[in-house]
Amino acid sequence: MKIKLLFAILFFVSGSLSMSYASFPVKRTTATTEVTENVQKENVSLAFDAASGKSQVIALILVLIVGGLGIHRFYLGYTWQGVVQLLTLGGCGIWALIDLIRIVTGDLQPKDGNYTKTL
Repeated sequence: MKIKLLFAILFFVSGSLSMSYASFPVKRTTATTEVTENVQKENVSLAFDAASGKSQVIALILVLIVGGLGIHRFYLGYTWQGVVQLLTLGGCGIWALIDLIRIVTGDLQPKDGNYTKTL
């Protein structure tokens, strides 16, 4: 009897609490929220642009340290070529050596554009 009463009280309390909140996000449209959303989108895009910048120095360090594993290709955004380099151990080191020369000369650029920091 006590267990049934306890479950009934818990069921009632949880039901009354969950009715006061929506189980999905509710978007209210007002002028201030639209302005706030636009400012937030601008901040996110600026943060993304700053975070997406690739450094030529870091790419050079990666190719020197773990060039045979193709980690520098992952860093530069060439995922498929990074997987192939990982499986072939950088073409027995030849592909890693070629990438080293291409990074130093600036020929191997990031997939999404140019380096933000160069040598």
